[in-house]
Amino acid sequence: MEQTQTPVKKQRILSGIQPTGTPTLGNYIGAMRNWKLLEDEYDCLYMVADLHTITVRQEPAKFRQNAMQMLGLLLASGLDPEKSVLFFQSHVHQHAELAWLLNCYTYMGEMNRMTQFKDKSAKHADNINCGLFTYPVLMAGDILLYQANLVPVGKDQMQHLEICRDIAQRVNGVYGNVFTVPEGYYSKVGARVMSLQEPTRKMSKSEAEDSFISVLDTPDVIRRKYRRAVTDSEACVRFDPEKQPGVSNLLSIIAALTGEDIEKVTASFEGKGYGDLKSAVTDVTIETLAPIQAEFARIMKDKKYMESVYRQGAERAGMLAERTLQKLMKKIGYVAK
Repeated sequence: MEQTQTPVKKQRILSGIQPTGTPTLGNYIGAMRNWKLLEDEYDCLYMVADLHTITVRQEPAKFRQNAMQMLGLLLASGLDPEKSVLFFQSHVHQHAELAWLLNCYTYMGEMNRMTQFKDKSAKHADNINCGLFTYPVLMAGDILLYQANLVPVGKDQMQHLEICRDIAQRVNGVYGNVFTVPEGYYSKVGARVMSLQEPTRKMSKSEAEDSFISVLDTPDVIRRKYRRAVTDSEACVRFDPEKQPGVSNLLSIIAALTGEDIEKVTASFEGKGYGDLKSAVTDVTIETLAPIQAEFARIMKDKKYMESVYRQGAERAGMLAERTLQKLMKKIGYVAK
């Protein structure tokens, strides 16, 4: 008699993206594109992180529009709602509930050390709210709620992952095995995309418009932005992030979008100038974004489909989240429902 092998349980990945406007090319290369590549190998949950968004004041109609647009773009980027759980964070009430419980196991000194709070407080001096201060606790809850093994993180999120691990270990130390302590997932594919105007800074949609490429920019806008991109006076196409950050950024974008290694991309510009480089990065960007933009336009017209995706996603996420929340509440000593 043949023995049937028990299928290997996939590791779980949780990641989220805020609906604060149209994502940049940097968001696409660094996060959205990579999420698709993880679907078959991992058990993936991807959320539109709309609870995090309100640490900065939002105009209600625009906020709703941005949230739906973000979901549409994730679908247009190729995510399969049958393989991955796609949901709005605000549709799973356990996120807010767990955040309160974890606040009571997190120390003020830990929050005071968070550099992102200091950075955002400087940018929004007229609205330094408690949510901005405890934002990392909500983020920890997002991860721990689903017993995620891995969390895709960039350099600017390392501190948040560390505080999440600290909180998980603290709770586990008091109550036993409640949470999976997550590890960082570091993508083998991708590049840190920098500003087109200040190439020593990360590309961000909160900067001047000519400093970033939006995934919904038209070909004419993309051409204009790259044409105005900062290079330098050396007139030599070379990959040297320290001495030629602008040129190196454009080379990195080409490498990330074509899948070629940076040495091969750089070698292809031997004897050529910055005009050739800007023309090439423009062409490959337009070619990459065109099918995503077309699929996005189609999906956004299908309201019933989008509603079915986020409702089904919230139901699946909610079942997992409730299991963890009830486990912790029982450990703490709450009366069972």
